[in-house]
Parts: sequence; structure tokens; C-alpha cells
Amino acid sequence: MQHLLPQDCLLCGAYSGRAKLCPDCHADLPYHTAACCPACAMPALDGHLCGQCLKHPPPFSRTEAAFTYAFPLDRLVLALKYGHQLAVVSLLADTLCARVAKHALPDLLIPMPLHPNRLRERGFNQAHEIARHMAQQLCLPVWPNAATRVIDTAPQASLPLKQRRKNLRGAFTCDTRVAGKRVAIIDDVMTSGSTLEALTEVLLKAGAVEVQCWVVARAVMQHNF
Repeated sequence: MQHLLPQDCLLCGAYSGRAKLCPDCHADLPYHTAACCPACAMPALDGHLCGQCLKHPPPFSRTEAAFTYAFPLDRLVLALKYGHQLAVVSLLADTLCARVAKHALPDLLIPMPLHPNRLRERGFNQAHEIARHMAQQLCLPVWPNAATRVIDTAPQASLPLKQRRKNLRGAFTCDTRVAGKRVAIIDDVMTSGSTLEALTEVLLKAGAVEVQCWVVARAVMQHNF
């Protein structure tokens, strides 16, 4: 079986046996272990709600992040997203599974959808691949078509923070199968939180009773809800 054969580290290329990373690169990963706000996963004293979430509560109930978005984790995310390195999926998804398994699980997983144009360009949805692996590990259903991205918005990273929410207005639709369900959105990186917030609002309007955000990595930046 291919996954049992010796292989090279995905980051540095050194021999790593049957592991995806060599011991040194694995030790360098920026796990998101510092005390953080339970709502948005930004660093917060004693793990309490941060001031921004107290002032402007996000629509999602909590955020779980496996890593901080920093070197060398950022290289793994980019290798998956743009380099089609699907071998990265199990490493990222398993770490996120270990993080979320400490809490009560939702009813289903919904990967952050890509617009069809972006999906054709990329060939796959990295959030769907992560969600599918997590669904197997956690014995949860994944509904990849429950939410749809209907507007091909400009990349969020290309916009000033104040314009990101406006950019996402009307970008998502959701069917009513989520009514009465507790949902976790799966995504690779949470930056400002605007995209996750926009999808959460649509899911809640469709009848979801709770929405959590499960992300591989949380960018530590100035708050922007």
C-alpha cells in the first residue's frame, strides 16, 4: 500500500519514514494552543471572550482552529490549495479532528463552498477534501451541496478589511435541509472572519440552530467583525 511506503517530508524533503513530515518539521508546526477567545479563536487572556466579540458578537457560536497561520504551516496550506498536494489533507484534518473532539459534536459538516468558476480553475475544493476526511474520522455526515456560492466575489485578501463584508453580500445561498441542525463549517484559513460570518448568517436564516467554524489555521491579526 502506497501510504505505508517510506516517503520524504512534505516540507523539507528529508526522509520521514511513513510520516508526512520529518520530526524537525513536525515540531516546528505552529499549533494554536495559546489561550484564545472561544467565539473567534483570536488570542485572548485566560481564554475568555475577547473585547471585540463582546462588543460585536459574531453569528457563529464558536471557532476551533488547529494551527496558527504562520510558517511553516502556511506552506502546507498553499501546497494543498494551489499545488494539488492532497497528501497534506490527512495531516491537517487529523489535527483539527483532535482539536474538535474535545467538545460536543454537531449534526453535520458543511465545507466552505467555492464558486463554480473557481472550482473549475482549481479542480477541487480544499475545504471539501478536509471535511470529507474529518467526516470519516468523526462519523459525521458531510453535506457539500447544502450551501452554494452564487457570486464569484473578488478574493478577500485583495480588499481592505472594511470592504470584505460588503464584497460577500448575497454571495451564498443555502437550502432548508439544515433547518433544526447544528452545523460546523469547515475551511482552511480564517483571516478576518468575514467569509465565515457571511455563510453562517445564511445558514441561520435557513433554519440552522447553531453554527460553529472549524478551520485548519487562524490568522492572528487585528479583529474585524
